[in-house]
Amino acid sequence: MVSPGQCQSLESFWSGNGMAFVVERKKPEEDDMEESQPSDSQLFNLTEEKPCAPLPVSTMQARQILSSYTLTHNPNMEQFGNGKPVEVLPQLWVRCDSTDAESTCWLGAEPIKTSRNEVTGMSFHMVTCAGPTSDKSSFPSLEALKKSHKERHHSSAMQTRGFARYDLFSSSTVENSIIDSQTNVTVDFVWNGVDKILQMPPLTSASTLNIRVESGDLRSPVYPVYKELDFLMVLAEGLKTGVSEWPETLETKSAVELVQELLNELKNKLDGVNNSAPKKEAEKVKSDAAAVDSSIQSFITERGDLDFAELLWCKMRKSVSSYQDVANCFSLVIQSLRHGDVHPWIHRGSSSTLSKLIQQSYHGNMQSISLSGLTPIRLLLEIGLDKMKKDYINCFIGRELATFNYLDYFICTSVDLQEQVHRVRKLHHMLEVVVNCNAFLNLEHENLFPLTQSCLKYYKENPWNEQHVFQLPIRPSVISNFYQNSHPQTWRVEILSGHGQKEVKTMWQLSTRPPVDHVLFDVPEVQIDMTMSGESEEILYYQAQISCSQVHFL
Repeated sequence: MVSPGQCQSLESFWSGNGMAFVVERKKPEEDDMEESQPSDSQLFNLTEEKPCAPLPVSTMQARQILSSYTLTHNPNMEQFGNGKPVEVLPQLWVRCDSTDAESTCWLGAEPIKTSRNEVTGMSFHMVTCAGPTSDKSSFPSLEALKKSHKERHHSSAMQTRGFARYDLFSSSTVENSIIDSQTNVTVDFVWNGVDKILQMPPLTSASTLNIRVESGDLRSPVYPVYKELDFLMVLAEGLKTGVSEWPETLETKSAVELVQELLNELKNKLDGVNNSAPKKEAEKVKSDAAAVDSSIQSFITERGDLDFAELLWCKMRKSVSSYQDVANCFSLVIQSLRHGDVHPWIHRGSSSTLSKLIQQSYHGNMQSISLSGLTPIRLLLEIGLDKMKKDYINCFIGRELATFNYLDYFICTSVDLQEQVHRVRKLHHMLEVVVNCNAFLNLEHENLFPLTQSCLKYYKENPWNEQHVFQLPIRPSVISNFYQNSHPQTWRVEILSGHGQKEVKTMWQLSTRPPVDHVLFDVPEVQIDMTMSGESEEILYYQAQISCSQVHFL
């Protein structure tokens, strides 16, 4: 049993409504483990989709399975139903080995039902496929496909619908190394009235971006922010397990030296902290990526209002290399506060333990705190959380992509620290999605705003998931520069006739990837003709065709 999206090979051919049976041949080890079954049952192997390569059955076996499936639904076959109403099963798809003359790779069947869930007939689907070729002259013409559909279904009125998918942004080479990343942005076009095979989608098409972004991609404009979040995750894991794997330090000076310098600068101020102090300190830690890399200042405004706790975080996150480093740094800070050597300023509303101690130091009644156990890790995690939350708020609100009310769920302090880290991780993934679309697709506010709202809605209701594909309806003219000079990843035409339950269609598809995962194709050698852009002009396309027919029970 599979759900929509679970079987990649069926994505283009299956309507995707509800569950479906996928039948495939048993693995040899499964045959050995199971006892022999009655002959009628040996044909069936209804299992969940597995990551290992599935095995197809012969087309003859597939037709026998579909025949049994159809007889089971026929209300006129009393010997099957024993006078009881027919139970409607999920639609059925059988993997075929493509060894027949038509190269059949799928056979499918789906009951035709009335509004009262009564079965009146059966729709059959046959998917055939052919190996890759760069010879476009071997493709059938649109008129030939229409003629074939008309002869099969005796249709007088037909309509055509086109579909095309272009890859706008995916894995590439940086510094001669292939980036192993799941970041991928494609665009789907749908339009009515196809003129020819491989027609460019018209600007009147309905188009949708499919956006999947993986954090940590070196190409990402917010990679420095990801590294900051990554350190936050190290601390959270250490707080949970008691063990931390410290990243390599990026400073030549020790953490204790850097923190002592920060404290000395504060001591040298005649009146403690004034309004210009935070700006000067923020400029001093600019190289520490206190906010973000200068290359993305066009999208993210660097904060100039870092308070003492945030400056301390910036010093420590790149220089601590052990638990003892963290404990020693906080020991220095707490001693200076207790002796009144420094009177640092902090943001109003800061919720960290260190911020509360600083507030208490203003009145000379600082409570004692023991820097033993996991307390130093917790102190550092808290100030990092506070700082990063403000960074994300500054970005989303500063760009008018969200309001504080929409972000309140993600910056809430009433939940435990682990949950706070989880929600900040969601914020970062949303930032990655939005920034990538801005940086690489030049999307402006009119598109970034609804994309952000979609991300916010998803992450308020779902756990963190970088495999999720966010979708954004968009006008083709906005992204025309990114696809009009490239080849489609998938191109498909549907020829339809009839209406309602009597609607039938013929579909013909080209794709740069194998249309099914259970058939091996012979890939011809293609001479690579490198262009100025470094891409090959020779595109290998796999062909697939799905034909439909119907049987109505008397």
